[in-house]
Order: sequence, then structure tokens, then C-alpha cells
Amino acid sequence: MELQLKALTTDFLIIGGGTAGCYAALTFAEVSGGNVLIAEKANIKRSGCLAAGVNAINAYIVPGKTPEDYVDYARRDAEDIVRDDLLRTMAEGLNRTAAKMERLGLTILKDEQGQYVTRGNRNIKINGENIKPILAGAVASCPQITVLNRVNVFDYIIKQGRIQGAYAIAVDEPVLYVISAKAVLCATGGASGLYRPNHPGFSRHKMWYPPFNTGAGYAMGIRGGAEMTTLEMRFIALRCKDTIAPTGTLAQGVGARQINALGEVYEQKYGITTSQRVYGTVTENLEGRGPCYLRTAGITKTQEEDLQKAYLNMAPGQTLRWIESRQTPGRKNVEIEGTEPYIVGGHTASGYWVDVNRETTIRGLYAAGDVAGGCPQKYVTGAFAEGEIAAKSAAGYIRCESEAFSQSIINGNTADKSEGHNGSKCEDRTFSQSTINGNTTDRFEVSNGSGSEITPPDMEEACNKKRRLEGFLNSTQAPCTTDELEEAMQAVMDEYAGGIGSNYRFSEKSLVIAEDRIRKLEQQSGLLGASGMQELVYILELQERLTLCRSVIAHLAARKETRWHSFAEYTDYPDSSDKWKLYVNSRLEDGKLNMIFRPLVQEGGKYEH
Repeated sequence: MELQLKALTTDFLIIGGGTAGCYAALTFAEVSGGNVLIAEKANIKRSGCLAAGVNAINAYIVPGKTPEDYVDYARRDAEDIVRDDLLRTMAEGLNRTAAKMERLGLTILKDEQGQYVTRGNRNIKINGENIKPILAGAVASCPQITVLNRVNVFDYIIKQGRIQGAYAIAVDEPVLYVISAKAVLCATGGASGLYRPNHPGFSRHKMWYPPFNTGAGYAMGIRGGAEMTTLEMRFIALRCKDTIAPTGTLAQGVGARQINALGEVYEQKYGITTSQRVYGTVTENLEGRGPCYLRTAGITKTQEEDLQKAYLNMAPGQTLRWIESRQTPGRKNVEIEGTEPYIVGGHTASGYWVDVNRETTIRGLYAAGDVAGGCPQKYVTGAFAEGEIAAKSAAGYIRCESEAFSQSIINGNTADKSEGHNGSKCEDRTFSQSTINGNTTDRFEVSNGSGSEITPPDMEEACNKKRRLEGFLNSTQAPCTTDELEEAMQAVMDEYAGGIGSNYRFSEKSLVIAEDRIRKLEQQSGLLGASGMQELVYILELQERLTLCRSVIAHLAARKETRWHSFAEYTDYPDSSDKWKLYVNSRLEDGKLNMIFRPLVQEGGKYEH
């Protein structure tokens, strides 16, 4: 099979049409007048973490609270390893973005006085099964935004420390896209599938986090030399057993407490931070007092009905199980368990190291949502807020670059620049076969919508990418399958890097084994074969996970303490230490992952690259 090369140009490329990506596109179109291209692996109508809907806005400044209260909560939950400046700027945008979503059509529940119905100290209730179609509809109505569905972005185009676009493949046809852009937003979500899940085999995708979020954004950043932060702060969700449905709806909706098999409430014994709730459940089971539950038996019929409706908005499997078994929550307590670990910067602080504008250490590359580090407890509105910040920052960056380009024209420094600005929404150019195979040093004339430079594609680099991908497509004697390597990877991470099977615990020696075996699997992945484009996507996803696994292992090894039980349970260093109140960062340089230790940004402070 041979790939066709296609070139696209745009002002602002957004990789991932999920929560942060769609909101960023709307914001950029509003504030800049420029053109936006969203590249989405699935279809933005039902993609990302909100694909199945959500029944609450979990990050909201309710009456009587302030953004600073939210910052304090997130800081405590993360045991101080947060970026105060990122949390503060996010928290200030929570209510504003919720109000905008309501104007777009999201139903936010209200009481008899017309006030939002709160759920706890930071949440409001919504009917959010259709939240993603609402976002997608708003995007579709904006003429400045082009959506490229069923396209998988797999690598950045970076020159001299600046982003210039990205490479992508079509999922359904043999096409390799070379996308040139003035600025890029990575909004690809976090990473699932690194560890063996609760339900291996046929049901392995019955998990808490979207199984299609494979860490692509993290992997592209790592390979591109971007600085990453706090990947050792994994996220383990406490969920309803088997259905992996959220437990917050039970805990906050009806005040359900965590109890063991003896009926004892144990949550205060271990603490009530997110990681402590998981750790307490694991410990109770290990010490013979399990299974563990959320105590719901005895709730009213009205509360039962409310719970069933709430789960239909985001996890219908839980409601269906209650109905099918006739064991409704008022009759029987709900058993709970921890999931496998995920890397997800919307709940923990793991991801790209960004400044307050959400720009990464690669100039012109921004990150928002689950892929951006330093700012935990984002949830839906936090992802919106970060998308808004990144889009406004990117618009400013493009404007400054445009002014510099205009000045270079005045000064006569226009050699080897692209020409022709026709104002098109998103121009599609197809490389001729002679160009692909011949003049790899020729420049490709591109057009864009706002008069500043877009660097033409590097033909030699594009052709090298093409040959590598065609190597997978034309392989006839692959020694193993993608599924086999994925299962092997998950087994290694589970056993040696703190998965469910090892009760989330790891040691220095086990991490050495994990690193060695993941490295070997990474080498084997280069020998895989694909019979079509979808299988090629699976290979790229596996390689993304393997790249991320190596960075996660390095981060787990580097933080020599146990600051977050279960999230990072380091048996050689079972206690926390004030000397580790710092950020553990990393950067891949010349093929070596170098660890970087940075002091905490103080309360009220601000970090700049």
C-alpha cells in the first residue's frame, strides 16, 4: 500500500476535538478572526471524555466560595505539588465557561428560586448527556473552523525550537497529511491502557477513562523535546465494581460513606483526599476486611430514582445493572474498587510543563485539558478555561509573529518565505508523485488566511515519515501482533510499575525491570505489520503508550518518597519528605531522558519560561 501526501495550512491547528479543543476553537475564532483546523481521531460529536455525557459540573465556584478556595482545595488534594498560577487562572474562568455552555444549550438544573442546584461545595447538577453534541454544533456553526474527523495526528513538525505544524494519517484512507500552522494546541487528552485494566481480554475497554486516549499528545511532546512534569502522579479512580461507574454521584448525591465488609466506616481512618480514598480501600482489602462498599442501603425511593437518572447521563451501565439484578442501591450497598493507573492531567498534575499562558517549552505549541500539567482538578469547566486561555494566548502569539514578518518585508528580508495569501478557510494541496519521489528540497508554496509566514513543508522529512509508515503497511512477516505487544506492555506495567496486580506498589528494583522490558517491547513494535489504515493507527497508539511508559517509569523512580499513597506507592521510600516539595520534570535530549527538579511556584507567584 502507498500513502498519498496531502498538505494543509491553517492559522491555528488544534489536535484533538474534545472538551478543551472545541472550546479553544470557538474562542480563537471569536478573538482573532483567524482560521482554525481541528484534527480529530474520531468524530467531534461523540469523542473524548465527554462522549457519553456527564451529570455534573464538578468544578464550579458556588455561592459563598471564591476561586482561591478552589485553588486551596486542589493544592491540599495534591499534597502541594501543583502550580498555583495555573490553578488560579483556571479557577477564575470556571463560572464564565459554564455560563457560556448554558447559553449554547446545556441544561443546568435550577431550584424553585432559579438558582443552580449545587452538589457539595464545588459542583452543580446538569443534564449533560448531550454536552458534546452541543459543543460540536457550536463548532459546526462557525465558518472560521474546519473540522477534520477520522484523522490521527502522530508527530509534530518542529524547527529550531518552534512548532510549525504536525503530521497525521487518515483513519479510513491511505493519506498522510502534512499540516502547516502558525500555532498549535495539543488537546489530545490523557492516557489509558498503559496498565492491565480491571477487565482484561474481551472487556479490556470497559474502563473509567476513554480507551482511545492513548497518550498521543504526551508522546509527541516527549519525542519533540518538550519539558514534561509530574508524570509520577498517576490517577487511580475509585469506581463502582465491574461497571467502573463514577462513585462521586453516590458520595455527594446521597452522602454515601465508604464502609468495609464489617460495616465499619473507614474513610476518616486513611484520609479523604482522592489518593487516600483509594489507598484506604486497598488496605482494607489487604487486611481482610473487604470487600468495600459505598453505603447506600436505606436511601429513599426518590433518591434511588434520582441516582438512576443521574447515571443514565454518563454511565448507563450502572443503572442497567441495578435494574437487571433488581438490587437497587436502596436495597444493597454498592461495591467499589480501584481502577488501573492512568496519566491524566485533568485530575492530577501530570503533563506538559507550561507557562501561565499554557504555552509549552516549544515556542508556539500550547497545551490544555488533560494533557497539560501542573493544574489538577480541572474537570469539564477547567478544560474549557484552559482551552480559552491557550486560544487567546495563541492568537496573541500569531499576531506578534505576523507583525515581525511584516517588518521583515519592510526590511527586505523575504528570502525563502512562503507567498500568496488568498484568505481561504483551509487550503488542501496534494503533492504530485514526482514531487514525492524527486525534488525533496523543493519549497512548497502555501497559502494562509492572515498574512504572516507559514513555513512550507520539509519534503525530505515528509517523505521519510511516509516511508516509515509504508513499512508497516507493506510488512508481510511480522513476528507478533499489536494486541500481543499491548498485552505484554500492560503485564509489565502491572507487575513491575505499580498496577492493580501489585496493589499499586513498586520498588527501585521492579522499576529497573519495567524499564528494561518496556524498552525491548518498544524495539519489537518497529517490526509490526498493518493490513490497513486502522491497524496502522493501532501500531502508532501502541508506540505512543510505550514512549509514555518509559517516561512514567523514570518519574516514578525519580521521586524518592511516597507523597500520594497508591498513586505513587514507593516501597523503598514509604514516607513523604519536605525536601521533595518540588516538581519532578523531564526532557528527552539526544535520546536520553534527563530529569529536572524545579522549586515550587509559591502562592501568588507566576512562572514564565
